[in-house]
Amino acid sequence: MSSKKIPLSHHKKKYKNINFSLIIVSDTRSQQFQTGDTPQDLTSPLVGKILLKSNYILQNKFIVPDDKDEILQILSSLIDKSDIDIILTSGGTGISPRDQTLETIQPLFDKEIMGFGEIFRYMSFEEIGSAAMLSRATAGIIKSKIIFVLPGNPNAVELALNKLIIPEIDHMLNMIGK
Repeated sequence: MSSKKIPLSHHKKKYKNINFSLIIVSDTRSQQFQTGDTPQDLTSPLVGKILLKSNYILQNKFIVPDDKDEILQILSSLIDKSDIDIILTSGGTGISPRDQTLETIQPLFDKEIMGFGEIFRYMSFEEIGSAAMLSRATAGIIKSKIIFVLPGNPNAVELALNKLIIPEIDHMLNMIGK
C-alpha cells in the first residue's frame, strides 16, 4: 500500500469572484440605523478592506437587532441568493441573555465546522487571555453556503478573516463542491 502524500496545492484551487455578505447583529447599531442616525459601525469598513485586499467582494451588509426572527429573515434571503458564497455574522455570540445569533443559526447547519470555533478561541486566548472562553464563535454549512458566526468585536473579526477564513476559503469551497 502506497503512503503517497497528496500535495497541499491539490486542495488549494483558486476561486475567482468569491462574494461575501455581512450581517451585523447589534441592538445598538440597529436602533441607530432605524432612527436615522449613522451607526457606529467599525466592522463593515474593516471587512470590506480585508476582503478587497484579498480580491474578494463584500456584496452587501445588513444591520439587525439581536432578534431570532430578524436574523433568520436576512439569513434566509442570503442563503437563497446564488451570487453569495460566504456569509459572515458579527455579534450576538456572547453569553448575555440578548445574544441570540448562535441559537438562531447553529440549528440550521447541515454540517458544523467545529474546528473553526476551537481554533478561533485558542488564537483569541493568545491575544486577550481567558475572556476568549466567553466567545461562542462557530462556522457551518447551510445549503452550500459557508456561514461564520463571529463576535461583534472588530479585532475578533479581523483575526478570524486574516488567520482562519481567508487562508482556507478556497479549500472549503472546493470541499463543498462549489
